[in-house]
Formats: sequence, structure tokens, C-alpha cells
Amino acid sequence: MDAATGADAVEVSAGTVASGVNVQESALAGVSAEEQEKLRHHGDVEVSAGMVDFAVNVQGSAPPEWLRERLARRLGELGRYPAAADEAAAREAVAARHGRRVEEVLLLAGAAEGFAMLPRLEPSLAAVIHPSFTEPELALREAGVPVVRVVLEPPYLLDGALVPEAADLVVVGNPTNPTSVLHGVAGIRALRRPGRIVVVDEAFADAVPGEPESIAGESYPDVLVLRSLTKTWALAGLRCGYVLGAPDLLARMNRGRPHWPLGTLQLEAIAATSSPAAVAESQRRAQGIAVDRAAMIPRLRELGIGVHEPARGPFLLLRVPDAELLRKRLADKGIAVRRGDTFPGLEAGFLRVAVRPAAEVDRLVAAIREIGL
Repeated sequence: MDAATGADAVEVSAGTVASGVNVQESALAGVSAEEQEKLRHHGDVEVSAGMVDFAVNVQGSAPPEWLRERLARRLGELGRYPAAADEAAAREAVAARHGRRVEEVLLLAGAAEGFAMLPRLEPSLAAVIHPSFTEPELALREAGVPVVRVVLEPPYLLDGALVPEAADLVVVGNPTNPTSVLHGVAGIRALRRPGRIVVVDEAFADAVPGEPESIAGESYPDVLVLRSLTKTWALAGLRCGYVLGAPDLLARMNRGRPHWPLGTLQLEAIAATSSPAAVAESQRRAQGIAVDRAAMIPRLRELGIGVHEPARGPFLLLRVPDAELLRKRLADKGIAVRRGDTFPGLEAGFLRVAVRPAAEVDRLVAAIREIGL
């Protein structure tokens, strides 16, 4: 059963608390400076050169060789503006990958650009389901959009009844960063209401074998699905992604964008990683992540660390007695892990770690044993 099923209806008001959910409403001006900094925090700031990186969820340090070669072949064209034909080819590849119409695809400079575009939908009240990636809430608040936080209690399972009826924009991650919870697609569909737009952050969906519970292949007039290509393909420095949705919603999001919002290499990367061969490769990678995750969980638990399950993403949410002290001492040993207390709904005591192969986990486990909890 989903957490907090049967809870009382949520009222849209500051500080309202219902069973299993904490609702807070304010614009950015009403958020403390400390809270603003937490919303802006990302795992990359935890990592310095040479560190063993458990803080960032990018898989590997560089794209695979075949993708690097394909991008390198386009370097001689960078003196020209991106071609319309390249944009069309990338959109067609994404559309074919998800069984959607080309008109339902908007290419992005990373999924984060899509979150920055959400205020263009002009919601009167946005609900962000937490704990989750903080970029959507930050973008909405910075644009002056009133935001309601729907903070789920452990085990962080989705219940659409907890979202205020007045919310005309709802943002949910699937699988959710940082909890690694994969919500059922039926629960995602249940968020739909007349006059409401549902935004599903599927940045890590391709890291789950078979991409179960994805809604990316379903066309609805009121659902937007954001995808990132930076994690699985190690393209964080190139910024590649896209959003799927009804053409009228995409047109509203696209309004005001500059000419050539994506460069030639970004368009090439999107087309390349959306091909059938690349999708098959991403699924092999997802299988490897699942194997590594299954091996990693008991090793962490043997150290006395709490690991949240079920976990389906390429990262794990950990609970330890003194998370900040452990994070700092691991950093001293050249190992980066992600703070958890910057995610709304997670107090001090949480860390997030990327799923990594055994050799890197060996170093993490050895360091924690030496430090102690």
C-alpha cells in the first residue's frame, strides 16, 4: 500500500500538515537564504579532481568510444550554425525511440533546461513532490510561482490524493532522486486532473532495466516527460536531453528561446543515443547497474548503514548516525559522497551514493571501516 493512503484531504495553505504529507507554500522570497542554497546544491560541488566519485550519478568519466568518434567527426562543422536538418533528425530519432510523433518532441540542453522552462506554462500553484531533485522547485520559485511542497514520509511512495486539488502543475520524479523509489505508472496517471499539467522527471528511467513504469511512450494532453542523456552516456559537459508532450504545451515552453538553442554536437549526441542500437546498449548498462546495486546494498548494511529499499535507480539513499562528519572524513580520504540534507524532507543523517562497480565500492567500504560510524 502507498504511504499515507487514506490521509485527509490536503488544504492549500502554508504549513498545513496531513497524515503522511507536509505541505509548505511560499515564493522564493519567503525561503531563507540557507534553504535557497540547499535548493541550488548539486553533487558535483562535492567532487574534486582525483576523488573516487560517489556523489554524481553520471555513469563513467566519458562517453563510449563509438559516441566520441561520432561527435569528433562533426568537429570540422563547428564554424557553421547548427543545421535545421540536424535538429529534425534528432527529433525524429527521439520520436521513434518512444513511439511518439515528432511534434511531441522538444530538444533540450539537458533536462535542467526543461525545468527552467516550466514557469512559461504560467501555473497559478505548483506542487513538487519531495524528497526529489530540487531544480524544478528552484526554477519555479525564482520565477515567482507559488509552490506547495508535498513531502512524503518513508517509504516515500506516491499517493495522488496527497496533492492539493488546487495545484495546476505537479512535478514528480520517477525513479526519484535521491530515494531511488520507482513509482507505479498507475499512480503517475492518477495525478491527472482537469486543468492540471503533470511533469514527470524521468532523468534516470533509462538506468532501470526495461524502463518499467515509464510514461514516456504514452501521449496525453496534460503530461510532460523530461529525459536526460547526460547520466547514462556521460555527457554532463555537453548538456543533452528532451521533453515529450502535447505540441501546444511544448510550444508554450519553447516561447522566448533564442535561435539555435542546441549546438551541432548536442544534436548529434541526441540522435546517436536515441538509435535502436544505443537504446539496446543503455539497457545492457542498466542491467549492470542493477547487478552492482544488488551487490552494494548488503556490503553497506554490514557496516551498520541504513539503505533505503526498494531501490531501482542508479543511486542509493543512506542513513548514518553522523552523515556530515562521515562525508567530510571520506572527502579527506579522497572519496566524494552526496549530502542528503539539501533535499526537502530529508533531515541531517542522510547521504546519497551513486551505484558503482565492486572495485570502487571496495575503496568506499574500506574507508568507512577505517573511519568508523
